[in-house]
Amino acid sequence: MATIDTYADSGHVSVSDWDHRYYHVDQVLDRPGPRTDPDFIPGDAVKSFLRDQCKILVIGAGGLGCEILADLALSGFKDIHVIDMDTIDISNLNRQFLFRPKDVGKPKATVAAEYITRRVPGVTVTPFYGKIQDKDDDFYMQFNLVICGLDSVEARRWMNATLVNLVDPERPESLKPLIDGGTEGFKGQARVILPTITSCYECSLDMLNKQTAFPICTIANTPRLPEHCIEWASVLEWPRVHGDKKMDTDDPDHISWLYEVALKRAKEFSIEGVTWSLTQGVVKNIIPAIASTNAIIAASCCNEAFKIATSSAAYLNNYFMLIGTEGVYSYTFEHERRPNCPVCGGESVDIQVPKDWSVERLIEMLVEKQDIQIKKPSLSTPTTNIYFQAPPQLEEATRPNLERLVSDLVPEGGEVTVTATTLPFSLSLRITYV
Repeated sequence: MATIDTYADSGHVSVSDWDHRYYHVDQVLDRPGPRTDPDFIPGDAVKSFLRDQCKILVIGAGGLGCEILADLALSGFKDIHVIDMDTIDISNLNRQFLFRPKDVGKPKATVAAEYITRRVPGVTVTPFYGKIQDKDDDFYMQFNLVICGLDSVEARRWMNATLVNLVDPERPESLKPLIDGGTEGFKGQARVILPTITSCYECSLDMLNKQTAFPICTIANTPRLPEHCIEWASVLEWPRVHGDKKMDTDDPDHISWLYEVALKRAKEFSIEGVTWSLTQGVVKNIIPAIASTNAIIAASCCNEAFKIATSSAAYLNNYFMLIGTEGVYSYTFEHERRPNCPVCGGESVDIQVPKDWSVERLIEMLVEKQDIQIKKPSLSTPTTNIYFQAPPQLEEATRPNLERLVSDLVPEGGEVTVTATTLPFSLSLRITYV
Protein backbone atom coordinates (compact mmCIF):
# COMPACT_ATOMS: atom_id res chain seq x y z
CA MET A 1 0.00 0.00 0.00
CA ALA A 2 1.27 3.47 -0.83
CA THR A 3 2.58 5.55 2.03
CA ILE A 4 1.87 9.18 2.69
CA ASP A 5 5.30 10.20 1.41
CA THR A 6 4.82 8.47 -1.97
CA TYR A 7 3.11 11.61 -3.20
CA ALA A 8 4.54 14.01 -0.64
CA ASP A 9 6.15 16.40 -3.10
CA SER A 10 4.40 15.61 -6.37
CA GLY A 11 1.57 18.06 -5.92
CA HIS A 12 -0.64 15.90 -8.17
CA VAL A 13 -2.63 13.81 -5.74
CA SER A 14 -6.21 12.90 -6.70
CA VAL A 15 -8.82 10.63 -5.23
CA SER A 16 -8.27 8.20 -8.09
CA ASP A 17 -4.64 7.76 -7.00
CA TRP A 18 -5.99 6.36 -3.77
CA ASP A 19 -8.80 4.11 -5.06
CA HIS A 20 -7.11 1.06 -3.59
CA ARG A 21 -5.64 2.62 -0.48
CA TYR A 22 -7.96 0.66 1.83
CA TYR A 23 -7.61 -2.69 0.06
CA HIS A 24 -5.60 -4.30 2.86
CA VAL A 25 -7.75 -2.67 5.55
CA ASP A 26 -10.85 -4.13 3.92
CA GLN A 27 -9.35 -7.62 4.13
CA VAL A 28 -9.62 -7.25 7.91
CA LEU A 29 -13.12 -5.73 7.88
CA ASP A 30 -14.77 -7.99 5.30
CA ARG A 31 -14.55 -11.20 7.32
CA PRO A 32 -13.95 -12.31 10.93
CA GLY A 33 -10.56 -13.62 11.99
CA PRO A 34 -9.23 -15.93 14.72
CA ARG A 35 -9.04 -13.11 17.31
CA THR A 36 -12.17 -11.21 16.27
CA ASP A 37 -14.32 -9.68 18.98
CA PRO A 38 -17.69 -11.49 19.35
CA ASP A 39 -19.48 -8.19 18.67
CA PHE A 40 -17.74 -7.73 15.31
CA ILE A 41 -20.09 -7.45 12.33
CA PRO A 42 -18.03 -7.59 9.10
CA GLY A 43 -18.91 -5.78 5.93
CA ASP A 44 -20.08 -2.38 4.81
CA ALA A 45 -21.54 -1.28 8.16
CA VAL A 46 -18.24 -1.35 10.04
CA LYS A 47 -16.41 0.26 7.11
CA SER A 48 -19.01 3.00 6.97
CA PHE A 49 -18.67 3.67 10.70
CA LEU A 50 -14.88 3.87 10.50
CA ARG A 51 -14.81 6.18 7.48
CA ASP A 52 -17.97 8.23 7.79
CA GLN A 53 -18.99 8.36 11.45
CA CYS A 54 -16.04 7.77 13.76
CA LYS A 55 -14.59 11.05 15.04
CA ILE A 56 -11.16 10.85 16.66
CA LEU A 57 -9.11 13.41 18.57
CA VAL A 58 -5.30 13.48 18.55
CA ILE A 59 -3.68 15.50 21.33
CA GLY A 60 -0.20 16.63 20.37
CA ALA A 61 1.30 17.20 16.92
CA GLY A 62 4.95 16.67 17.74
CA GLY A 63 7.18 13.69 16.98
CA LEU A 64 4.60 11.15 18.10
CA GLY A 65 1.57 13.13 16.94
CA CYS A 66 2.85 13.49 13.35
CA GLU A 67 3.20 9.72 13.08
CA ILE A 68 -0.22 9.14 14.65
CA LEU A 69 -1.96 11.54 12.25
CA ALA A 70 -0.43 9.87 9.20
CA ASP A 71 -1.21 6.35 10.45
CA LEU A 72 -4.83 7.22 11.24
CA ALA A 73 -5.39 8.82 7.83
CA LEU A 74 -3.98 5.78 6.04
CA SER A 75 -5.97 3.34 8.20
CA GLY A 76 -9.37 4.65 7.18
CA PHE A 77 -10.19 7.32 9.79
CA LYS A 78 -11.52 10.31 7.86
CA ASP A 79 -12.70 12.72 10.57
CA ILE A 80 -9.63 13.60 12.61
CA HIS A 81 -9.12 16.53 14.98
CA VAL A 82 -5.79 17.63 16.46
CA ILE A 83 -4.84 19.94 19.33
CA ASP A 84 -1.38 21.36 19.99
CA MET A 85 -0.24 24.54 21.73
CA ASP A 86 3.27 24.70 20.22
CA THR A 87 4.81 26.26 17.14
CA ILE A 88 7.38 24.60 14.89
CA ASP A 89 11.05 24.99 15.75
CA ILE A 90 13.92 24.17 13.42
CA SER A 91 15.03 21.44 15.85
CA ASN A 92 11.75 19.59 15.19
CA LEU A 93 12.44 18.96 11.52
CA ASN A 94 14.67 15.91 11.94
CA ARG A 95 11.81 13.73 13.21
CA GLN A 96 8.50 15.59 12.82
CA PHE A 97 8.16 14.75 9.15
CA LEU A 98 5.00 16.73 8.38
CA PHE A 99 6.95 19.98 8.71
CA ARG A 100 9.39 21.75 6.38
CA PRO A 101 11.85 24.66 6.91
CA LYS A 102 9.28 27.10 5.54
CA ASP A 103 6.91 26.09 8.37
CA VAL A 104 9.19 27.21 11.22
CA GLY A 105 7.28 29.52 13.55
CA LYS A 106 3.83 28.30 12.49
CA PRO A 107 1.42 26.34 14.75
CA LYS A 108 2.12 22.60 14.66
CA ALA A 109 -1.56 21.65 14.67
CA THR A 110 -2.40 23.87 11.73
CA VAL A 111 0.52 22.79 9.53
CA ALA A 112 0.07 19.10 10.34
CA ALA A 113 -3.65 19.28 9.55
CA GLU A 114 -3.04 21.03 6.23
CA TYR A 115 -0.39 18.49 5.24
CA ILE A 116 -2.52 15.41 5.96
CA THR A 117 -5.64 16.91 4.37
CA ARG A 118 -3.68 17.82 1.23
CA ARG A 119 -1.84 14.52 0.87
CA VAL A 120 -4.64 12.08 1.74
CA PRO A 121 -7.74 13.06 -0.27
CA GLY A 122 -11.04 12.42 1.46
CA VAL A 123 -9.58 12.83 4.94
CA THR A 124 -10.39 15.96 6.94
CA VAL A 125 -8.10 17.02 9.77
CA THR A 126 -9.43 19.87 11.90
CA PRO A 127 -6.74 21.73 13.90
CA PHE A 128 -6.89 23.68 17.14
CA TYR A 129 -3.91 25.80 18.12
CA GLY A 130 -4.12 26.14 21.88
CA LYS A 131 -4.28 24.31 25.19
CA ILE A 132 -6.44 21.29 25.92
CA GLN A 133 -7.67 23.21 28.98
CA ASP A 134 -9.23 25.81 26.66
CA LYS A 135 -11.90 23.31 25.56
CA ASP A 136 -14.98 22.41 27.61
CA ASP A 137 -16.67 19.07 28.28
CA ASP A 138 -19.02 19.44 25.30
CA PHE A 139 -16.01 19.58 22.99
CA TYR A 140 -14.60 16.29 24.26
CA MET A 141 -18.01 14.61 24.28
CA GLN A 142 -18.22 14.74 20.48
CA PHE A 143 -15.39 12.24 19.95
CA ASN A 144 -15.48 8.45 19.85
CA LEU A 145 -11.80 8.05 20.70
CA VAL A 146 -8.95 10.14 22.07
CA ILE A 147 -5.24 9.50 21.41
CA CYS A 148 -2.58 11.31 23.41
CA GLY A 149 0.87 11.89 21.92
CA LEU A 150 2.02 14.29 24.62
CA ASP A 151 5.39 14.95 26.24
CA SER A 152 3.87 16.49 29.37
CA VAL A 153 2.85 14.50 32.45
CA GLU A 154 0.73 17.39 33.66
CA ALA A 155 -1.25 17.57 30.40
CA ARG A 156 -1.76 13.80 30.42
CA ARG A 157 -3.11 13.96 33.98
CA TRP A 158 -5.49 16.75 33.03
CA MET A 159 -6.80 14.88 29.99
CA ASN A 160 -7.16 11.62 31.90
CA ALA A 161 -9.11 13.26 34.73
CA THR A 162 -11.32 15.14 32.29
CA LEU A 163 -12.36 11.96 30.48
CA VAL A 164 -12.99 10.15 33.77
CA ASN A 165 -15.19 13.03 34.93
CA LEU A 166 -17.18 12.86 31.69
CA VAL A 167 -18.43 9.33 32.37
CA ASP A 168 -22.12 9.10 33.22
CA PRO A 169 -23.30 5.54 34.01
CA GLU A 170 -26.69 6.40 32.50
CA ARG A 171 -25.09 7.40 29.20
CA PRO A 172 -22.77 4.72 27.74
CA GLU A 173 -21.69 7.09 24.98
CA SER A 174 -20.06 9.32 27.61
CA LEU A 175 -17.24 6.80 28.05
CA LYS A 176 -14.43 7.90 25.73
CA PRO A 177 -11.56 5.39 25.37
CA LEU A 178 -8.19 7.04 25.83
CA ILE A 179 -5.09 5.66 24.08
CA ASP A 180 -1.89 7.10 25.51
CA GLY A 181 1.53 6.87 23.89
CA GLY A 182 4.90 8.04 25.09
CA THR A 183 8.55 7.68 24.10
CA GLU A 184 11.92 8.28 25.71
CA GLY A 185 14.95 7.44 23.61
CA PHE A 186 14.74 3.80 22.52
CA LYS A 187 11.97 3.08 25.04
CA GLY A 188 8.26 3.64 24.63
CA GLN A 189 4.83 2.69 25.88
CA ALA A 190 1.26 2.58 24.65
CA ARG A 191 -1.77 1.90 26.78
CA VAL A 192 -5.53 1.66 26.54
CA ILE A 193 -7.54 3.43 29.24
CA LEU A 194 -11.28 2.88 29.57
CA PRO A 195 -12.24 5.60 32.04
CA THR A 196 -13.74 4.21 35.31
CA ILE A 197 -13.24 0.62 34.04
CA THR A 198 -9.49 0.08 33.68
CA SER A 199 -6.63 1.71 35.54
CA CYS A 200 -6.22 5.34 34.55
CA TYR A 201 -3.11 7.43 33.98
CA GLU A 202 -3.18 8.68 37.57
CA CYS A 203 -3.06 5.09 38.84
CA SER A 204 0.43 4.65 37.39
CA LEU A 205 2.22 7.85 38.44
CA ASP A 206 4.65 5.84 40.54
CA MET A 207 5.98 4.21 37.33
CA LEU A 208 7.33 7.53 36.05
CA ASN A 209 10.96 8.50 36.28
CA LYS A 210 11.87 10.28 39.48
CA GLN A 211 11.41 14.03 39.21
CA THR A 212 14.42 16.34 39.31
CA ALA A 213 12.73 19.63 40.26
CA PHE A 214 12.18 20.38 43.93
CA PRO A 215 10.94 23.23 46.15
CA ILE A 216 13.56 25.90 46.84
CA CYS A 217 12.89 25.72 50.58
CA THR A 218 13.79 22.03 50.56
CA ILE A 219 17.02 22.30 48.61
CA ALA A 220 18.10 25.35 50.62
CA ASN A 221 17.32 24.18 54.14
CA THR A 222 16.46 20.48 54.46
CA PRO A 223 17.97 18.37 51.64
CA ARG A 224 17.13 14.67 51.89
CA LEU A 225 18.00 13.35 48.43
CA PRO A 226 21.12 13.54 46.24
CA GLU A 227 19.02 15.46 43.71
CA HIS A 228 18.38 18.14 46.34
CA CYS A 229 22.14 18.70 46.70
CA ILE A 230 22.63 18.92 42.93
CA GLU A 231 19.76 21.39 42.56
CA TRP A 232 21.24 23.46 45.41
CA ALA A 233 24.59 23.58 43.61
CA SER A 234 23.07 24.61 40.27
CA VAL A 235 20.24 26.90 41.37
CA LEU A 236 21.73 28.62 44.42
CA GLU A 237 25.51 28.14 44.58
CA TRP A 238 26.37 28.71 40.93
CA PRO A 239 24.91 32.25 40.77
CA ARG A 240 26.34 33.07 44.23
CA VAL A 241 29.87 32.06 43.22
CA HIS A 242 29.87 32.91 39.51
CA GLY A 243 27.53 35.88 39.45
CA ASP A 244 26.09 36.56 35.99
CA LYS A 245 28.23 33.91 34.30
CA LYS A 246 25.85 31.56 32.49
CA MET A 247 26.12 27.86 33.23
CA ASP A 248 26.81 25.70 30.17
CA THR A 249 25.37 22.25 30.85
CA ASP A 250 27.35 20.90 27.87
CA ASP A 251 30.66 21.99 29.40
CA PRO A 252 32.30 19.10 31.34
CA ASP A 253 34.14 21.61 33.55
CA HIS A 254 30.86 23.17 34.65
CA ILE A 255 29.31 19.76 35.35
CA SER A 256 32.39 18.76 37.33
CA TRP A 257 32.17 21.92 39.43
CA LEU A 258 28.51 21.22 40.20
CA TYR A 259 29.32 17.60 41.05
CA GLU A 260 32.07 18.53 43.51
CA VAL A 261 29.96 21.19 45.22
CA ALA A 262 26.91 18.90 45.42
CA LEU A 263 29.02 16.04 46.76
CA LYS A 264 30.44 18.25 49.51
CA ARG A 265 26.94 19.36 50.56
CA ALA A 266 25.69 15.76 50.47
CA LYS A 267 28.44 14.72 52.90
CA GLU A 268 27.43 17.53 55.27
CA PHE A 269 23.92 16.05 55.46
CA SER A 270 25.02 12.38 55.31
CA ILE A 271 23.35 11.88 51.94
CA GLU A 272 24.69 9.24 49.56
CA GLY A 273 24.19 8.84 45.81
CA VAL A 274 25.64 12.01 44.25
CA THR A 275 27.50 10.96 41.09
CA TRP A 276 28.83 12.78 38.05
CA SER A 277 26.25 11.12 35.76
CA LEU A 278 23.37 11.94 38.13
CA THR A 279 24.56 15.54 38.28
CA GLN A 280 24.52 15.75 34.49
CA GLY A 281 21.07 14.15 34.33
CA VAL A 282 19.54 16.53 36.88
CA VAL A 283 20.84 19.78 35.39
CA LYS A 284 20.31 18.88 31.72
CA ASN A 285 16.95 17.12 32.10
CA ILE A 286 17.13 15.85 28.53
CA ILE A 287 14.58 13.43 27.12
CA PRO A 288 16.02 12.08 23.86
CA ALA A 289 13.67 11.76 20.87
CA ILE A 290 14.24 9.07 18.24
CA ALA A 291 12.10 8.93 15.10
CA SER A 292 11.99 5.13 14.87
CA THR A 293 10.69 4.82 18.44
CA ASN A 294 7.99 7.38 17.66
CA ALA A 295 6.98 5.36 14.59
CA ILE A 296 6.65 2.10 16.54
CA ILE A 297 4.63 3.59 19.40
CA ALA A 298 2.40 5.58 17.02
CA ALA A 299 1.69 2.39 15.07
CA SER A 300 0.76 0.63 18.30
CA CYS A 301 -1.59 3.47 19.34
CA CYS A 302 -3.31 3.56 15.95
CA ASN A 303 -3.60 -0.23 15.88
CA GLU A 304 -5.50 -0.06 19.17
CA ALA A 305 -7.68 2.78 17.87
CA PHE A 306 -8.56 0.70 14.80
CA LYS A 307 -9.42 -2.35 16.93
CA ILE A 308 -11.59 -0.36 19.34
CA ALA A 309 -13.40 1.48 16.53
CA THR A 310 -14.14 -1.66 14.50
CA SER A 311 -14.17 -4.52 17.08
CA SER A 312 -12.14 -6.45 14.50
CA ALA A 313 -9.78 -7.81 17.17
CA ALA A 314 -9.29 -7.76 20.92
CA TYR A 315 -7.76 -4.49 22.06
CA LEU A 316 -4.81 -4.19 24.41
CA ASN A 317 -5.37 -5.03 28.07
CA ASN A 318 -3.91 -2.66 28.86
CA TYR A 319 -0.20 -1.74 28.76
CA PHE A 320 2.44 -2.25 26.04
CA MET A 321 6.11 -1.46 26.64
CA LEU A 322 8.95 -1.27 24.12
CA ILE A 323 12.50 -1.67 25.44
CA GLY A 324 14.61 -0.83 22.42
CA THR A 325 17.82 -0.61 24.44
CA GLU A 326 17.80 -4.41 24.76
CA GLY A 327 17.14 -5.13 21.08
CA VAL A 328 13.61 -5.11 19.70
CA TYR A 329 12.03 -6.30 22.93
CA SER A 330 8.47 -5.63 24.05
CA TYR A 331 5.93 -7.00 26.45
CA THR A 332 2.40 -6.35 27.64
CA PHE A 333 0.76 -6.52 31.04
CA GLU A 334 -2.41 -5.48 32.79
CA HIS A 335 -1.88 -2.48 35.03
CA GLU A 336 -4.41 -2.71 37.85
CA ARG A 337 -6.51 0.11 39.20
CA ARG A 338 -5.31 1.77 42.38
CA PRO A 339 -8.12 1.80 44.99
CA ASN A 340 -6.99 5.13 46.41
CA CYS A 341 -6.46 6.79 43.03
CA PRO A 342 -7.76 10.37 43.39
CA VAL A 343 -9.22 10.26 39.87
CA CYS A 344 -10.85 6.87 39.41
CA GLY A 345 -10.58 5.24 42.84
CA GLY A 346 -12.76 7.48 44.94
CA GLU A 347 -11.11 6.54 48.23
CA SER A 348 -9.05 8.73 50.57
CA VAL A 349 -5.28 8.33 50.58
CA ASP A 350 -3.91 7.39 54.00
CA ILE A 351 -0.90 9.52 54.91
CA GLN A 352 1.29 9.11 57.97
CA VAL A 353 2.63 12.45 59.20
CA PRO A 354 5.18 12.96 62.01
CA LYS A 355 3.68 15.05 64.81
CA ASP A 356 6.41 17.66 64.48
CA TRP A 357 5.79 18.31 60.76
CA SER A 358 4.78 21.79 59.72
CA VAL A 359 2.25 22.49 57.00
CA GLU A 360 5.16 23.59 54.79
CA ARG A 361 6.85 20.20 55.24
CA LEU A 362 3.61 18.38 54.35
CA ILE A 363 3.34 20.42 51.14
CA GLU A 364 6.94 19.55 50.24
CA MET A 365 6.16 15.85 50.70
CA LEU A 366 3.10 16.09 48.43
CA VAL A 367 5.16 17.73 45.69
CA GLU A 368 7.89 15.09 45.92
CA LYS A 369 5.80 11.94 46.43
CA GLN A 370 5.89 9.81 43.27
CA ASP A 371 2.25 8.67 43.37
CA ILE A 372 0.86 12.17 44.07
CA GLN A 373 3.09 14.80 42.39
CA ILE A 374 0.89 17.86 42.76
CA LYS A 375 2.58 21.15 41.94
CA LYS A 376 1.62 24.14 44.11
CA PRO A 377 -1.01 22.29 46.21
CA SER A 378 -3.62 24.11 48.27
CA LEU A 379 -4.86 22.48 51.49
CA SER A 380 -8.14 22.74 53.37
CA THR A 381 -10.42 20.85 55.72
CA PRO A 382 -14.22 21.11 55.94
CA THR A 383 -13.76 23.80 58.60
CA THR A 384 -10.36 25.40 57.90
CA ASN A 385 -8.49 26.96 55.01
CA ILE A 386 -5.03 25.64 55.82
CA TYR A 387 -3.05 27.12 52.92
CA PHE A 388 -4.04 28.36 49.45
CA GLN A 389 -1.59 29.13 46.65
CA ALA A 390 -4.02 31.57 45.00
CA PRO A 391 -5.55 34.13 44.73
CA PRO A 392 -2.88 36.44 46.23
CA GLN A 393 -5.17 37.72 48.96
CA LEU A 394 -6.00 34.22 50.17
CA GLU A 395 -2.37 33.13 49.92
CA GLU A 396 -1.32 36.06 52.08
CA ALA A 397 -4.06 35.35 54.62
CA THR A 398 -3.14 31.65 54.97
CA ARG A 399 0.65 32.05 54.74
CA PRO A 400 1.17 32.10 58.53
CA ASN A 401 -0.19 28.53 58.66
CA LEU A 402 2.88 27.27 56.77
CA GLU A 403 4.88 27.38 60.00
CA ARG A 404 2.18 25.79 62.14
CA LEU A 405 2.12 22.09 62.95
CA VAL A 406 -0.24 19.95 60.92
CA SER A 407 -1.32 18.29 64.20
CA ASP A 408 -2.57 21.67 65.47
CA LEU A 409 -4.86 22.07 62.48
CA VAL A 410 -5.99 18.53 61.63
CA PRO A 411 -7.17 15.96 64.22
CA GLU A 412 -6.07 12.31 64.16
CA GLY A 413 -7.94 10.60 61.32
CA GLY A 414 -9.02 13.92 59.89
CA GLU A 415 -9.24 14.52 56.16
CA VAL A 416 -7.45 17.19 54.18
CA THR A 417 -8.57 18.18 50.69
CA VAL A 418 -5.72 18.94 48.30
CA THR A 419 -6.33 20.89 45.10
CA ALA A 420 -4.20 22.46 42.36
CA THR A 421 -5.18 24.87 39.62
CA THR A 422 -3.45 22.69 37.00
CA LEU A 423 -5.55 19.58 37.73
CA PRO A 424 -9.34 19.14 37.41
CA PHE A 425 -9.67 16.94 40.50
CA SER A 426 -9.10 17.05 44.25
CA LEU A 427 -7.23 14.62 46.46
CA SER A 428 -8.53 13.57 49.88
CA LEU A 429 -5.89 12.72 52.48
CA ARG A 430 -6.69 10.86 55.71
CA ILE A 431 -4.09 11.96 58.26
CA THR A 432 -2.62 9.72 60.96
CA TYR A 433 0.27 10.82 63.20
CA VAL A 434 3.46 8.93 64.04
